[in-house]
Amino acid sequence: MIKALSKVCFFLFLSLFLYGNIYFWIDENGTKHFSNIAPPLNETVEELTESHVVSKKLSSKNNKKQIFKVLKVYDGDTIKVAGLDLTFKIRLVGIDSPETGFKGQKSQPFSQKAKHYLVSLVDNKKVAIKSYGTGAYNRQLAEVFINEKNINIEMIKAGLAEVYAGKRPKNFDSQLYLKEELKSKRSGKGMWTLGSSYKSPRQWRKEHPRK
Repeated sequence: MIKALSKVCFFLFLSLFLYGNIYFWIDENGTKHFSNIAPPLNETVEELTESHVVSKKLSSKNNKKQIFKVLKVYDGDTIKVAGLDLTFKIRLVGIDSPETGFKGQKSQPFSQKAKHYLVSLVDNKKVAIKSYGTGAYNRQLAEVFINEKNINIEMIKAGLAEVYAGKRPKNFDSQLYLKEELKSKRSGKGMWTLGSSYKSPRQWRKEHPRK
């Protein structure tokens, strides 16, 4: 019975990714329902987006020891993971790596080195995640850990990412990130070897907007 129920839940969440939003409600008996079809007219429902479902699961008390497998590394600060019966993208919170060219556009110096380094750290490995909610493009903002090692900070230490200069989550503490960035700059690691010719990823995006 439990196995069959698990399969039903899996296909309901699969429907979310294939067809869009699903509906959630609790009936008079306290039973929780998820459905991708029209709910009963007499029920108070909540419509959930994909990012909403992911955020709810990641913030659940049951997620404290949940491990995810890294399926893909897109660039120096974005990955795809699988876990909790979900597959979703993560934007490594608090960091900004050199930009890779989009659809044939010019890539920023050190962008490929940043990607390859992140691949060496996490690709096809199991990671723990500390989520800070949803960011742009419905990606989860998160710190990623392997055996207590903060991968976000490892990218800063290698000189292959800077501290994100835009708006950061209110509950995100950037102090250690800023300290490690300063150390990396002073030692001339990675992209900091560019000296005065260095441009932040944020500035690069302004000068090379996606077409």
